[in-house]
Amino acid sequence: MAAGTESPQAALPERRRPELDAMRMLVVIGLVFFHSALVFATEGDFYVTNTETTEAITVIAGFGVVWAMPLLFLISGLGAWHSLQRRGAGTFTKERLLRLGVPLLVGTLLLNPLPQWLRQRSSDPDHDESYVDFLPRFFDVHVEFDEFPFFVQGEHFETGHLWFVVLLLTFSLMLAPLHRFLPHEPFRRLADRVAAVTLRRRGVVLLPALAFAAICAFAGMEEDYAGWHRWSYLLFFAAGFTLATDTRFRAVMRRDARATACLGALLFTAAAPGFTTADDPFTATTPLAVVSRALFGAAGWCLVVAIPGLLDRPRPRPPQEPLTPTAPTTPTTRQRIYGYLAAAVLPLYVLHQPIVVAVAYFVVGWAAPIPVEYVALVTISLALTLAAYELLVRRTRATRFLFGMRG
Repeated sequence: MAAGTESPQAALPERRRPELDAMRMLVVIGLVFFHSALVFATEGDFYVTNTETTEAITVIAGFGVVWAMPLLFLISGLGAWHSLQRRGAGTFTKERLLRLGVPLLVGTLLLNPLPQWLRQRSSDPDHDESYVDFLPRFFDVHVEFDEFPFFVQGEHFETGHLWFVVLLLTFSLMLAPLHRFLPHEPFRRLADRVAAVTLRRRGVVLLPALAFAAICAFAGMEEDYAGWHRWSYLLFFAAGFTLATDTRFRAVMRRDARATACLGALLFTAAAPGFTTADDPFTATTPLAVVSRALFGAAGWCLVVAIPGLLDRPRPRPPQEPLTPTAPTTPTTRQRIYGYLAAAVLPLYVLHQPIVVAVAYFVVGWAAPIPVEYVALVTISLALTLAAYELLVRRTRATRFLFGMRG
């Protein structure tokens, strides 16, 4: 390739991919179902736990853990490439600080104390400390640099479910200074060669699975961050960023999607027995635990690259616009719902877990079977989360800004 040129594939402008927005929406809405299920899990330490539990939740929830949050980071990396190309490093950094940093502060200050307070009341029936009295204890914090990027620590303080926002903001700020090196010729040549080899040889797209297997096996896994080690998510983010650099990677993901999805499902099935039988499978160094984590890590990569490939249905580019103006088309009901939810992803993410915990605090007191309580918990939590978004976030410019929405 001649100096100063790009591959034709990389030069083609990418249109917005609606399936990526749909995946983000499904994952975030699915978190209401996921966190509601943890209320009934035998293993784990959720804020509120039902008296009657079931071990089936461990395996069912595990299949969501293996791909859901990694997929969000991969999609975020894809978006970061295009955002940096359009905005440049400075504007990109400012945009991320506002759209991620502000909701992070709002959620941490206003929402995160509630689940911790309910944890205290749920675990001890005699605990009668008021919410107002609990707040100073929640914000009794100190700094621990070795917990990077979760510097702020405390006995009761936590970022909670906002760990995703902390990591995504950290990765974005780490990426921005590198932007000025990315257009250079050595990077272009490397990206072109990797894309060409990946397109020509089947199976190359699976090679990163070895890195994820190694991290899970030897660095361990962290329950506080949806099971994965926090730096695994950096690799998923970087992988998404890399995959966005050349449209040939997208073609490979479509081509190999079915085989990769089957392999991911098989690897997860092979890992499941170890997670259900090993003592402390997240950190133990026994052969069973190490092998199970390695299989889990490899399964995660396979599923995360397979899902976008399965859902990717490229549409033909529209013909050149006619010279005579045409009347604007009215959006369909489906398009309106899609647009509504696509804009709501980050606010819904910030809002959902405190609402699930608050509803669970009351539902676990019912004398009802697990399926009845679960359906009620999901239905009420989802309705309240959507209502909170519609009534408390979406209506004013100030609240939209506080929850990371544009406009």
